[in-house]
Amino acid sequence: MKSRDTSIRLKRFQLEEKRRRVRQIEQMVAEFGRMSGELDREIASEEKRAGIADPRHFAYPTYARAASVRRDNLKSSIAELTAQLEEARAAQDVAQDELVKVEALDSRDKGAERQIDAAARA
Repeated sequence: MKSRDTSIRLKRFQLEEKRRRVRQIEQMVAEFGRMSGELDREIASEEKRAGIADPRHFAYPTYARAASVRRDNLKSSIAELTAQLEEARAAQDVAQDELVKVEALDSRDKGAERQIDAAARA
């Protein structure tokens, strides 16, 4: 039974690691989204200040151009992280299922032991 207890502890640890990974990715996506929104506002502000909103214009503000590139990079990172998040959630679901199976086996075995002990006492 000690090996089963060890297995349960291992599965719980693995599940917690998967949950941490999911939370970490979710936080990164949220932070990148917030940063992207801030850059959108800064770009709009810079375009308004310069009076030029066309990035192809020769006098388009350099800061707005650089901020646009940074924003686009953040958006592509968000897309990549979203794919990783789906994978991490799937791995978390698998770890949850494995834990449930091991706990069910443990519960079944302990129930059988209790019945044997009760029968032996009777």
